[in-house]
Order: sequence, then C-alpha cells, then structure tokens
Amino acid sequence: MKTVVKTHLPGEDAPIEWAVSADGILYTAQIPIREDGSIETGDIAAQADLTFSNLRRTIEAAGGTLEDVTQVLVYLTDKAAFQGMNAVYRRYFSKPYPNRATVIVAGLMVPDAMIEIVAYAHIRR
Repeated sequence: MKTVVKTHLPGEDAPIEWAVSADGILYTAQIPIREDGSIETGDIAAQADLTFSNLRRTIEAAGGTLEDVTQVLVYLTDKAAFQGMNAVYRRYFSKPYPNRATVIVAGLMVPDAMIEIVAYAHIRR
C-alpha cells in the first residue's frame, strides 16, 4: 500500500504527490521550487542547490536521510550545466554514491527550470 509523504512543498491543486512511500521505498521527483510555489530561475548552481535541498527535506519528512538514497535520475536542459550540477551534487552526497543517470533533455514542463531529479530511497523503519 502506498503512503503519501507530507512535504514542505506546495501543490495541493496539482494532480501529483511530491513523495510516495511503499514497502520501505520512497519515490520522489524534485524541481527547483520554493515553498511559496515560485521557481528558482538563477544559474544551475542555484537551481541544483534548491532541488537537492528539497530532496533532502522530503527524505527527512519520510524518516530517512540522503544516505538512504539508492538511485538518482538527473534531467538537465543543457549539457553545459553538468559540471555545475555535479559540484552541487557532491555537497549533498558522499561515497558510496547512489546509482545515477544524467540525461540531457530538450526542455522541462516547468518554465525556466534547468533541472529535475527523480530519486529512490530505501527508508529503514
């Protein structure tokens, strides 16, 4: 049975949940969104920092830590943003790193967003 994880992020009107847990696995997707619903439109470092901060806060709301993350899928709108994203990523994760894939996409549904991540975590209870 899936359980919705209550997060700090807005979205009551959208047909999404920021995080869902089932059988000890947390499923979440994150974007550079602030608590007031506005999008960070700065450079990749600012967007990645907010996105990974949202991920950390979401995982903590589910009772876990970033050490519980097993896989991260990173979607970037510009290949040139990879190094900047990677520098921020290293501030949030350490060895052993989660499994990761990074994909360059033509665009994201959120205007001005350069990054979206999907993450899976095994939360021990």
